[in-house]
Amino acid sequence: MGDYKFLKIEDAIPCINQKVNLIGIILDFSLPQQTKGTDYFCKLKVIDDSHPKCGIPVHLFAQDIYALPHVASVGDIIHLSRVMMKSHEGDVYAIFNKKFSSFALYEGKDGENFHPYQVSLRFYAREQDEKIIASLRKWLATSKISDVTINFLLLSDINEVDRINLACKVLHICKTAKDEWMVFLWDGTDAPPTCIYKKLEDEMHNQLPLHLEPLPSSRDMLCTFPTVGTTLRVIINQDCSKYILQLLQIGQWMKFFHVLFKVREGLWYGVLTPSSKIQDMPNDDMLILERQSNYDQRLSCKLERMPYWSFPWPSRITGSMLLVTIICLKLSFIGIFDSISWTQLSHFPWNQLTMMSDDILLIFVYPSSEVNCDDVPFATLMDILTCRKVLYTFSIF
Repeated sequence: MGDYKFLKIEDAIPCINQKVNLIGIILDFSLPQQTKGTDYFCKLKVIDDSHPKCGIPVHLFAQDIYALPHVASVGDIIHLSRVMMKSHEGDVYAIFNKKFSSFALYEGKDGENFHPYQVSLRFYAREQDEKIIASLRKWLATSKISDVTINFLLLSDINEVDRINLACKVLHICKTAKDEWMVFLWDGTDAPPTCIYKKLEDEMHNQLPLHLEPLPSSRDMLCTFPTVGTTLRVIINQDCSKYILQLLQIGQWMKFFHVLFKVREGLWYGVLTPSSKIQDMPNDDMLILERQSNYDQRLSCKLERMPYWSFPWPSRITGSMLLVTIICLKLSFIGIFDSISWTQLSHFPWNQLTMMSDDILLIFVYPSSEVNCDDVPFATLMDILTCRKVLYTFSIF
């Protein structure tokens, strides 16, 4: 097949055992994985206007994981040169050979130029490329190929151990052990509580884990997190950590596909596996706008920081009575253990602090006269932990 001739996918399918050139739209892609040898590979599914329904699989191989395509988004355009057409049990696919094939990645229908955002070795741009790419963008803009509905759940919607899709903000990334990484995600909602199958009396000698990482996050780090909403810990599988780490951006909203959700002794956590995917999100994405709007509305309402699952909410504390605040440093469930804010503490003549363990502090407050707390806002544990005045006053923390 001539080096300068591009084929439609429909025309390339019969060219078994021949090298062809293709330009198509990425309908699906997998994270890179290591072969049984030393190479890395990934899979794409590519379509064009001649073959729009199921597309054609493309298997790509490279000696280095960074030499594989780093697809920013489904719907982007890929230029493939000198890929070999193959067939196995009637299924046709293309093979990208690391020795003679090349690729280039372009933005999809919203692209404003013809400059690829990633190219491989041996790639050479040709004049006809721009015309083909412009034609594909026009076709994609008028088709419904990239508008397939994908359900992205909120953290508050989690109800079972399963694989789900998330749209979350990346708060933090840390190394938890040798070659093991964890990412902290947030969407402004509260993950529901889980059942803990453990006897209370066992807590004194065998306490439940309060975080998944070996050491708790520093207070300075916690101060960068939102004080309302669950911060979800997500473990990155070692098989895909190299690829995922270079795509994650702290402070950015991203889409996470096929995140495996699990529970460990009462704590929700996620796992990114080789079958998971991540994708950048533009700042004007509706998922971001909806989540941010719901979060802003939540902070502006009367009950502010009350967890979603605590409704119907408890009545405000009034009258002469004992107020016991239990502070549990269970940072994986930020917002689950509501407490009073440091501004409210000044209204009460507290008279006892009891440290039950390194993780649990009881504050006993005995109001000497009737106290009206109607105007005192609820606060989360994160509000207290990240308030310097409280940590200074109660240096026991």
